[in-house]
Amino acid sequence: MPQRTVAVASRVGLHARPAMLFTQAVAETGLPVTIARPGGEPVDAGSILFVMSLGVPSGEEVTLTAEGEGADAALDSLVDLLATDLDAEEAS
Repeated sequence: MPQRTVAVASRVGLHARPAMLFTQAVAETGLPVTIARPGGEPVDAGSILFVMSLGVPSGEEVTLTAEGEGADAALDSLVDLLATDLDAEEAS
């Protein structure tokens, strides 16, 4: 099962707007994707409630895992998204 680790770049971490954008992107993949904090249990990355409940701060690494055809490409795009400061767009 493909897996990626990425540091969350958004200033507020994985909360509110960044969490919404991330879970929408996960849903668009059509694949089962999980997200986990270091040493934590993975949760459904498509659920905004689960993602926000992780309480991931800015700069912390998370691990994404996906299963199915196209999982590597899906994870690559999700990693690119999390590595971007999604709050910066809000200021524009």
